Amino acid sequence: MLTDSLLEPALISLAYLLGSVPTALLVCNSMGIADPRQQGSGNPGATNVLRIGNRVAAVLTLLGDSSKGALAVYLAVITQQSPGIIGLCALAAVLGHLFPLLGAYRGGKGIATFLGCSLVLSWPLMLAQLLSWLLVASVTRIASLASVMMALITPLLALLLAPQLLSPMSLISLLLIARHRLNLVRLFKGQEDRF
Repeated sequence: MLTDSLLEPALISLAYLLGSVPTALLVCNSMGIADPRQQGSGNPGATNVLRIGNRVAAVLTLLGDSSKGALAVYLAVITQQSPGIIGLCALAAVLGHLFPLLGAYRGGKGIATFLGCSLVLSWPLMLAQLLSWLLVASVTRIASLASVMMALITPLLALLLAPQLLSPMSLISLLLIARHRLNLVRLFKGQEDRF
């Protein structure tokens, strides 16, 4: 059995590897859909899979991306890790999705994986995040804007609903906003795609 000194880095590494699983590529390949990195927005995420494929493929991608974040955090929780290690596992899972070893470091935007992590960490927080995303998306019909707004509001939601998670939630939110930098440029130019 692994000692704590070995278990902690093992869990963080495993969280990164779980996040690194290229769900969109696996789903598209199994359903005969073109590589999402070569089509549409070039992003291997649920929104682009919906754009180039179909709803079933998009839902499977969404479920897969969120599940890998949830599993990464759940493994840290059931092994009774400290809040700091659990937060690092969430961060590692999202980093794995953004920069996947198993996907040539060409990952997605991390929103679904982030929500999966939040589901295990604090389901009320995840529900508030999801509702904020859905609200912006339903009004604007722009997925990237909904994602950025969700990331912006997450630290406040964490402060209100799960203050013990403020640090990891804030750090992950900053990473996701940075990951959407090209989307932000297109938004300011009025060139971002609607769905």
